[in-house]
Amino acid sequence: MGEVFQTLAVSRAQRNIKALLDQRPDEVTILEDNKPRVIKAEEAQLGAILQLKPGEKLGLDGELLTDNASFNTAALTGESKPDTKNKGESVLAGMINLNTVIQVKVTTAYQDSKLSKILELVQNATSQKAPTELFIRKFAKIYTPIVVFMAVAICLVPYFVVSTYIFNDWLYRALVFLVISCPCALVISIPLGYFGGIGAASRNGILFKGSNFLDSIAVIQNVVMDKTGTMTEGVFKVQEVVLNPTFDREEILKLVNAIEGLSTHPVATAIHEFVGEIDSSIALHDTEEIAGHGLRASSNGKELLVGNFKLMDKFSINYDIDPASIVYTTIAIAFGGLFVGYITIADSIKEDSKKTIEQLHKLNVKVTMLSGDKTTVVKYVADQLGIENALGDLLPEDKVNKVKEIKAKNETVAFVGDGVNDAPVVALSDVGIAMGGLGSDATIETADVVIQDDKPSKIPIAINIGKVTKKIVWQNITLAFVVKGIVLILGAGGIATMWEAVFADVGVSLIAILNAVRIQRMKF
Repeated sequence: MGEVFQTLAVSRAQRNIKALLDQRPDEVTILEDNKPRVIKAEEAQLGAILQLKPGEKLGLDGELLTDNASFNTAALTGESKPDTKNKGESVLAGMINLNTVIQVKVTTAYQDSKLSKILELVQNATSQKAPTELFIRKFAKIYTPIVVFMAVAICLVPYFVVSTYIFNDWLYRALVFLVISCPCALVISIPLGYFGGIGAASRNGILFKGSNFLDSIAVIQNVVMDKTGTMTEGVFKVQEVVLNPTFDREEILKLVNAIEGLSTHPVATAIHEFVGEIDSSIALHDTEEIAGHGLRASSNGKELLVGNFKLMDKFSINYDIDPASIVYTTIAIAFGGLFVGYITIADSIKEDSKKTIEQLHKLNVKVTMLSGDKTTVVKYVADQLGIENALGDLLPEDKVNKVKEIKAKNETVAFVGDGVNDAPVVALSDVGIAMGGLGSDATIETADVVIQDDKPSKIPIAINIGKVTKKIVWQNITLAFVVKGIVLILGAGGIATMWEAVFADVGVSLIAILNAVRIQRMKF
């Protein structure tokens, strides 16, 4: 009976994986010489042009070539509202085209698509066991032989101490005792409780890489988060260009655009949109990215520096302005050893960020913001969101040190980030949370929890799911131990019959299973 329920529990959890698998078509339509041809999805090459009709699922990640299109993204994000994408924006495998015939350029191999990563994460999640689940399994291995020995003792020992010993009566008591003591309710309902939690999270666009992280996130005391791409949109726009008039404005902007072409940072994207196409006549040599500072290269024998003011200080570039007086993100520029000026860039706060902070405070969770962006910008965003602890101008190693300081206070820490530079601190935290939509592969691979639609409001939802899952698991443990304990004593004394034994075994198992699966119906 126990094995049957265990199989049912696992198959229920696997249905979420099958639902995701169904979202990935085996075949795709590509355009060759403007003629459609159907091929297997894994055979599509990078740069191939896919054609997608209304109602069809996208088989690979790519870049939208059509002016705009609406997609159903429920399978990936849990969001029922259609998502409208514009030309040049990224679209992901598993999205369903809703309106018109569209074209998409393949940018990621079949096996490296976001959907493939999701499937891998979900399939691996069942192998990561929570401490409670591991304890119950170890307990069952010890508990089972003990109760079998006790059942044998109940049957045989009274022969030596009871004057009116009747074998059939004591054998019946032993069998009742054995049925009652079966650990099905514990072995079945506890894994099912965690599977239910993982399933509920996936329906909300949150992927837990293992049931152990449901336990960990339930006791989080401090959520530390990055700013750009996490609490803000990560979509920058140039606000102001302030350059020394002795320099050719157009030439400097072309140089800055060319060197930023080496980076995928949102700041670089904003500059590209502002300046336009990169001038192919500009030749840069000895290009170098200096972590936490910016970019360095040489052009026509002169050194070009583009980054923050720490980069200017590092190369002893003199400037006559106070960086702290500029609120927005600032890109400082130096050329030929002279300070040229700066470009200010602003990012917008995500619409659900403030709500996220309010919900975290209601859960008695502290919030800290750590960012590599300039301190004035970080403080401004923190004030808008109601975050008391916020630090800027941090290098990746500075973020690691700050999280170490928090953990040294014996506080459990979750870190939320999206960039490559967040991967080390994500790995260090008790629970690493990655933004899975626009987040880097390195951070997603390192993280324990992945938020598919990049909405920070999913952070308190994930914590609530962890808390509810843990509560249900302990309800099942308490129910099983209390009922079995009472009926075991009654059975050993000959008071409980086989009917009570069946209830203590199968009945409690069914109650515990029903209690575990109700998490699937809860709204968070």
